[in-house]
Amino acid sequence: MELLFVALGGALLGMAARLAVPGRQTHGAVLVPAIGTAAAAVVWVALTWLGMAWDGGWIWLLALVCAGLSAVAAAVLIARSRERADDRFTAAALRG
Repeated sequence: MELLFVALGGALLGMAARLAVPGRQTHGAVLVPAIGTAAAAVVWVALTWLGMAWDGGWIWLLALVCAGLSAVAAAVLIARSRERADDRFTAAALRG
């Protein structure tokens, strides 16, 4: 059950990252929240496998911080990459 809650928290942080980071017009509405969800779930499962208690505060903090950071990083990197690709496509289309 806790995995569901941490995944939901990752999705919410991903939505906040999508809205806070400029360039959201360069990717879909669900991509960054999905990255936040996946990051939170993967970190949570890895930490439980490493022996952290699911009812401790550190596992929640680490999973949600990693989810937020990965969502922000993904939003920034995807926006930059997409803008560069669009610029290359436009330049190639204008050349002929």
